[in-house]
Amino acid sequence: MVLRALAGGTIFGSVTGTATPGVLALHGWARSHKDFDATLAPADGATLDAVALDLPGFGATPAPPEVWGAAEYAAFVAGVLDEMAAPVVVLGHSFGGKVAVALAVQRPEAVRALVLTGVPLVATKAPVQPARAFALTRRAHRLGLVSDARMEAARQRYGSADYRAAEGVMRQILVKSVGEHYDAELARVTCPVELVWGDHDTASPPAVAERAAELLSSARLTVLPGVGHMTPLEAPRELRAALDRLGAR
Repeated sequence: MVLRALAGGTIFGSVTGTATPGVLALHGWARSHKDFDATLAPADGATLDAVALDLPGFGATPAPPEVWGAAEYAAFVAGVLDEMAAPVVVLGHSFGGKVAVALAVQRPEAVRALVLTGVPLVATKAPVQPARAFALTRRAHRLGLVSDARMEAARQRYGSADYRAAEGVMRQILVKSVGEHYDAELARVTCPVELVWGDHDTASPPAVAERAAELLSSARLTVLPGVGHMTPLEAPRELRAALDRLGAR
């Protein structure tokens, strides 16, 4: 796929098909537009008229100028809709699914349906408590007893692999994203939603999808047996089937 500059050169993405795009694909954390190649342009099927973005901070698109949450990402991505055949179907994986939900809330007239997969949308259990040493360091930092450098060293030691791999503002964006949940936003989504989940997903268990389906006004949940926390590369046929059910072209 050939990358193109979109929304006045502010964001990059691949464009498939020959007509004005009607599908917008948003990838997960630390991923890129390439995750959607097999879904949008399969070797054995029809190519969709679609845009798959590199979200800010990933792939070819520069990082945001400050700490953004899903709402700020959605407001930024909305600039691409002016170049598409709105209302569009938005396909979102993991972090990109959070942005997709925020976009559907902010621009309901421009989003006619969602396909979400492996998105940590709601909390279904109590959060994991941090290691005692990290908790004590964080408390001391808040009291001004520990330097920023020492606090960051603790975050690096006790944080996730995603946190250690992130750089600059993206570290704090990750922290903000992990703490965001979307119960209220899901209740405001009015368009049809297809939820495609792996039944062995431990990062975002099926219970998350089930709870999301309860909050949504129109949802269909498809659980894939024997599948864990997948990327779109691992379930292109199932995601394409969901897009086809929604009439994506």
